[in-house]
Amino acid sequence: MIITISRQFGAGGSEVARRVAEALGWRVVDNEMIDEVARRAGLAPEEVARKEERAPGFLERLTRALARSVPELFSGAGEKVPEPEEARIVRVTERVVAEVAAAGRAVMVGRAGAAVLSAGGEHDALHVKLVAAVPFRVAAAMQRLGIDRDTATRLLQETDANRARYVQQNYQRDWDDATSYHLVLNTGLLGLEEATRVIVESARSRWPSHFRVGS
Repeated sequence: MIITISRQFGAGGSEVARRVAEALGWRVVDNEMIDEVARRAGLAPEEVARKEERAPGFLERLTRALARSVPELFSGAGEKVPEPEEARIVRVTERVVAEVAAAGRAVMVGRAGAAVLSAGGEHDALHVKLVAAVPFRVAAAMQRLGIDRDTATRLLQETDANRARYVQQNYQRDWDDATSYHLVLNTGLLGLEEATRVIVESARSRWPSHFRVGS
C-alpha cells in the first residue's frame, strides 16, 4: 500500500502528504528519498533535488545527440557511451521508489512516483495529483520562500515545466493527464485540510481491511 503525491509547484504537496501520513499512521517519504538517492548515486542531495526541477544541461543534451547521430564516436577502443547524470539518477530513483512501494504504508512525494510505479508493473497504489490556480500557488510560494511575486511566478513556471519534462522524457507520459491519477484535487478551492480528508477517506475505502473501524 502506497500513496503517491504528484503536485504542481505551490499546491501544498509536502504539507498534505505529511497530514495524510499522520492521519493514517504511515510514514511520509519526501526529502529523505532525495538523501537516499544521493547517497547511492554518490552525489550531493542538492544536485539530485535539482534534477527533477530543471531541464538537462547543455553537455548532457549534446552527449545524447552525439550518441544518437554519431555512435562511432563512442564505440572505438571499447569505450561506452557516457551515461548522462540524470539517467543514472533516474535508475537509482526507480530502485528506491520500488523499495518504498514494497515496504508499503507510505505517502511518497514527487520523484515521478505515479509514473515510476505504473511503468514498473502492478502496484497497490493510490496516485494523487494536487493542483491549484496560479495566483494561489504564487502567493503560497511568496509566503513560504520569502520571495517577490515575479520570482515566485518564474520559479513556478520553470519548476512545473521541468517536472512535466522529467516525466515525459523518462516515462513518455503526460504529467498533466488527469487519467494518470486516481484523484486530482484542487487545493486552492478545497484547502489543505479538505484535500487531506479526501485522500485519507479514499485510502480507507481502498484498503478497508487495513484500518480498524474508528481508527
